[in-house]
Amino acid sequence: MKRAELAKKKGKKIDTTMSKTSTPGRFGKDAVAILDRREQRKRDQELGLVPFAVKLNAELVKKLQALALDRQTGLNELVGELLKAGLKAK
Repeated sequence: MKRAELAKKKGKKIDTTMSKTSTPGRFGKDAVAILDRREQRKRDQELGLVPFAVKLNAELVKKLQALALDRQTGLNELVGELLKAGLKAK
């Protein structure tokens, strides 16, 4: 690989990392901490959360999203709560 090609690849890599990060506010006052995937996974593991993928009907998902908005909670918390209630009823 030529030296120029290596420089182009390195430049593209830098461009993508620069575009992914957010620009902090004035002097970092309004800067928001962004979690990368590893940190998010570590936090989820500490809370005992496990990823659980499910395919649901689109109408059911819309109802769940509307219910989550009404209760002002996250979709994950709502589904967990509903599953606990359903399992308890059996």
